[in-house]
Amino acid sequence: MQGGHQHPSRNPLLHVARRGWLVASLALFCLGVLFLGQGLYIKAKAALAQSLLEDAWDTTLVTGASTKPWPWFDSWPVAKIHVPRLDQSTIVLKSTSGQAMAFGPGHMSATPTPGMRGLSVITAHRDTHFAFLKDVQVGDVIDVTNADGSTHHFTVTGTAIRNAYASGLDPYMDGTHIALVTCYPFDALTQGDLRYIVFGEKTSRS
Repeated sequence: MQGGHQHPSRNPLLHVARRGWLVASLALFCLGVLFLGQGLYIKAKAALAQSLLEDAWDTTLVTGASTKPWPWFDSWPVAKIHVPRLDQSTIVLKSTSGQAMAFGPGHMSATPTPGMRGLSVITAHRDTHFAFLKDVQVGDVIDVTNADGSTHHFTVTGTAIRNAYASGLDPYMDGTHIALVTCYPFDALTQGDLRYIVFGEKTSRS
């Protein structure tokens, strides 16, 4: 860093201290809302966890090391998505396990890292972190920053509704692409086999 000075928001020691405080707060908060109903509990837990995820993501960018947001979590941040037109951002986790996806989108491990050749697939729930997908339009820009600090720009080329068991998503397709996937319809009360997919192709931006 120029001048030998480190920005306070990028100080790993401050992130560690802040993360410890937030972990304790998360545990106490979860106990406090336990009896308010399962739906409210999940939403409240996810909202508070965002602070921990943001902190772990900042630490990852500073140190280059995978950083869990709290010790017992089974995943860690690997990327961050930003859709400028909608002013929507969300942190992407390493795992697509049920526990991980309660807190954020997950990168499917069998697909390339965003920005690498092929089709990178990221999936999330339609009523939380990917609720904004219904508002994404062809031509929108999707910026994806990876854990190594590199940012890749994708232009939305189209959307599709497909069966989860016949999605046609090919991680080895030509070019460099991204697919953001969530359940469909967006207002459904139960989970079905349909998936809503937003496709993007890597482009350059000045």
